[in-house]
Amino acid sequence: VQLQASGGGLVQPGGSLRLSCAASGPTSDTYAIGWFRHFPGKEREGLACISSSDGTTYYSESVKGRFTISRNNARNTVFLQMNSLKREDTAVYYCATVLCRRTSYSNDYYFPDGGYWGQGTLVTVSS
Repeated sequence: VQLQASGGGLVQPGGSLRLSCAASGPTSDTYAIGWFRHFPGKEREGLACISSSDGTTYYSESVKGRFTISRNNARNTVFLQMNSLKREDTAVYYCATVLCRRTSYSNDYYFPDGGYWGQGTLVTVSS
């Protein structure tokens, strides 16, 4: 499975960006996909995820109401629409295969599933 993240760039505060995560390879369409971001010197933060089966979504509180995750199954691509961007949203954004559900062994929706990651795309929010 390969994931290709794209769509990052420079945007002014209050602006919007849409990130894409294109999945390819055998069984790639069976995985739930999550979006993460990484701030220098901090742990990676899970933002949102979407299941492969029925499109169920989950959002972290830090982005709920501003970010929307969606999936185009025909294109095997997951999107992260980011609105009302703030300077503190500046980070490298990654997509990865995750469980996107609670299990008997973890309440972490962003628990890795298969260990596949995209290469990251930089989002800079600045005037």
